[in-house]
Amino acid sequence: MSEEIVHSEYLYRGSVIKLRLDQTRLANKNVVMREIVEHRGAVAIVALDDQNRVLMVRQFRSAAAREMLEIPAGTLEDGEDPALCATRELKEETGYYAAQWNELGYFFSSPGFSTEKMFLFLARQLTPGTAAPEDDEVIRAELVPFDDALSKIDRGEIVDAKSIVGILRVWKLVQ
Repeated sequence: MSEEIVHSEYLYRGSVIKLRLDQTRLANKNVVMREIVEHRGAVAIVALDDQNRVLMVRQFRSAAAREMLEIPAGTLEDGEDPALCATRELKEETGYYAAQWNELGYFFSSPGFSTEKMFLFLARQLTPGTAAPEDDEVIRAELVPFDDALSKIDRGEIVDAKSIVGILRVWKLVQ
């Protein structure tokens, strides 16, 4: 299955996303409109310390209108290698460095309307340092025992997709 783009136009071009409106022809010949959010991609990091605690960040998310507990993550710069971005984001958001990195693949955060592809990493052998969040971020790092992180998912306390995907993906590796 595929869709043929008949016409495409940008409705908005911002620093993080672009909004595109596509007129597409489906395999059954119907023509429909698709609203596409273009995003250059991101990384998400499950960082585990030597006591099997997950390094997480707590921050307010305007789109969700609430404080969220999440794994560290960040947007790729144009052409940036995901592994380098993961290293940078872990340091910026938490202050921690990791001596061991494993790439765990990627996933699409919301493929129904967004092109955002998130690269997932496991970081281990952590060393604390000083965080350097961006000017538009207010972040607090927390170490959460791995089993507690799983329970928080079950109780609906961790509700963002990247954290759920990341923690459950790593759970398969560490059990």
